[in-house]
Amino acid sequence: MDEDALLDDLTGAPHADVVTRLAEAKADAVTAAVLAGAAPGGEADCVILTCDSMLLTGGVLAGKPHTGEVAVARWKQMRGTVGHLITGHCVRRVTDGAVAASVSRSETTAIRFSDAPDHVIASYAATGEPLEVAGAFTLDGLGGWLIDGIDGDPSSVLGISLPLVRRLLADVGVCVTDLWQAP
Repeated sequence: MDEDALLDDLTGAPHADVVTRLAEAKADAVTAAVLAGAAPGGEADCVILTCDSMLLTGGVLAGKPHTGEVAVARWKQMRGTVGHLITGHCVRRVTDGAVAASVSRSETTAIRFSDAPDHVIASYAATGEPLEVAGAFTLDGLGGWLIDGIDGDPSSVLGISLPLVRRLLADVGVCVTDLWQAP
C-alpha cells in the first residue's frame, strides 16, 4: 500500500474518512494475502482486523514523524493544547474463502497535551519512541508522562478501540466471545 499516494487522493476528505480509508487499504492488502493463502490465518474462515491512526491538531492530520526533528517540531506545536487522535478500524469476515462481510468506522479521542518545556520535548524525541507512532506520542510508554489527560476511549489511543471492534464484529455476525474460545 502506498500510504502517501492514498493520502494525496484523499486531500480534502473529512478527517475521519481519511483515517478509516487507511485502515481499509490495510485490510485490502491483508485480505488479498489471506485469500491467496500467503498470510498466516489463510484458512477459509477468519476475521481480519486492521487499524490506522492519525492525530488532528490545528486542523491538520499528522501521522508518524519518522525523524527527531519532526517529532520536536510537532510537540512544540501541540504542547499545552488538545488534539484528537482518530483511529480508523476495518473488520472483514472471510467465510468459505470469500469476504462475507466488511465494515469500517473510526473512533476519536481527545488528548490533553502537557505544556512540556523544550528540554523535555528534546529528551523525549531523543528516546526514539515518538518517531514511529501517530501524532508523535504514546499513552502507554514514555509519552504518557507528557499527557495531562484524555477524553474518550483509552484503548483507541493504544491503537485499537475495543468497544468499537466489539460493535464492528457484531455487525459482521461475530460475537467477541467467540474469539475468546479455543478452536
